[in-house]
Amino acid sequence: MSERPRLHFVTGRLAEPSLREVLERLAPQVGFIPTVQVMNITVAALMTTPWVAKRLRVPEGTDRVILPGNVSGPLDVVRAVSPAPVERGPEDLRRLDEYFGRKRADLAEYGSHSIEIIAEINHAPRLSPEAILAEARRMRGDGADRIDLGCDPEGGWSGVADVVKRLVDEGHTVSIDSFDRREVAAAVKAGATLVLSVNSSNAVAAADWGCEVVAIPDVPATLEGFDATIRRLERDRVPHRLDPVLEPIGFGFAASLGRYLDIRKRYPQSAMMMGIGNLTELTDVDSAGMNVCLLGFCAEVGIGSILTTEVIHWAKSSVKECDLGRRLVHHAVTKRSLPKHVEPRLVTLRAGKPQAHGDAALERLAAAIRDPNFRIFAERGEIHLVGRDLHLASADPFEVFAALAAAGRDDVDPSHAFYLGYEMAKAVTALSLDKDYRQDQALDWGHLTRPEIAHGPSRAAARVAGATDPAVVGDLPKRDPLSEEESP
Repeated sequence: MSERPRLHFVTGRLAEPSLREVLERLAPQVGFIPTVQVMNITVAALMTTPWVAKRLRVPEGTDRVILPGNVSGPLDVVRAVSPAPVERGPEDLRRLDEYFGRKRADLAEYGSHSIEIIAEINHAPRLSPEAILAEARRMRGDGADRIDLGCDPEGGWSGVADVVKRLVDEGHTVSIDSFDRREVAAAVKAGATLVLSVNSSNAVAAADWGCEVVAIPDVPATLEGFDATIRRLERDRVPHRLDPVLEPIGFGFAASLGRYLDIRKRYPQSAMMMGIGNLTELTDVDSAGMNVCLLGFCAEVGIGSILTTEVIHWAKSSVKECDLGRRLVHHAVTKRSLPKHVEPRLVTLRAGKPQAHGDAALERLAAAIRDPNFRIFAERGEIHLVGRDLHLASADPFEVFAALAAAGRDDVDPSHAFYLGYEMAKAVTALSLDKDYRQDQALDWGHLTRPEIAHGPSRAAARVAGATDPAVVGDLPKRDPLSEEESP
């Protein structure tokens, strides 16, 4: 048997005890020999790769060097001085189990899907062609496979052919949602390949369109007219997919789900579609969870396409949610694996599992600080402001700031005060939603996360430290307030 690989972990002083505890348990399970280098810096996330490169000491025989995942900077500068390959580990050392596997081989092919997303542009006739094209591009960028032009009930859109042609010329696959036969005929002639929707009122005309249609019942609650429409389409050899119509909660939702199951049993080989907007648009709830549940139903039943909309404000990211969700449910159904700890981008409101250091660690932090900078933490229901010989805590950021003034800290200039207020506002948000807060980093909103604007703290810290050269201030890396060495 070959010798176990030797892995060298780099960390800061604050994380050292936790890292050693995790490695003591994990190394025998995974099968490696760990060594740990504790840098003379308290918070590992404040390290930069150039700073690490100057201080790295790799034991002889090391096979891999693993840095904390939130160390900033290019790895090349560390690789240039390391005799072993260098990589970033997870940002949170408590995720080392996932990093080393327990091994998620089932995720190797993650990302496949089997559900088509039809994204509807509602009231398309009321929009300019340019606005429709822009919306179509955005929806396709979010994962839409087909752009559906939702027409007005009164019909009569004279510009439909021009819009369809322009969409098709840009490479979009197009469908039209209309009962106006002239609108439909013009759209199909211009390149639309799917018509929503067909029932007994227009099934005869479908034979002339030469494209696929979506069949719906005349009366969804009873499926009246559905079988007759399907028979007519089959007789005229019109390709079609079936949509028994999803009903809103309180208006037959549960029964409508049952009709999808019934139609699947009666027409096991037929393509099916579900219009999910009746739930996402008509229910006071963020759309991501609703979308995933409906996609899960579709994946289990064999419904190969969904129609989604983004009209109401809480459903504005439905296309992106459906794109992520169809991959998650496909993985769950095909791998028979729970859809849990697989797709973190769909967890937006409660994203980012909070971490807590505890009062003892924060007190040690305060005692070790040697410069005037502050560190902010959000845990156990309070904002913690830690500085040199200072640890203030309150659920109210105004109380924290008042206590800071009462402590005699008069070295906070307006720029630094603005920065502290900005960070404490983020901390309050994290506490309110039970999210993880990390200073100078964006809160985790899943696929909605925006990159942090990284210019406030460095400039504020530089001014407090007495730096005056704007070029130096602008490029100053994050400083560790606890390091007794020169900052990186």
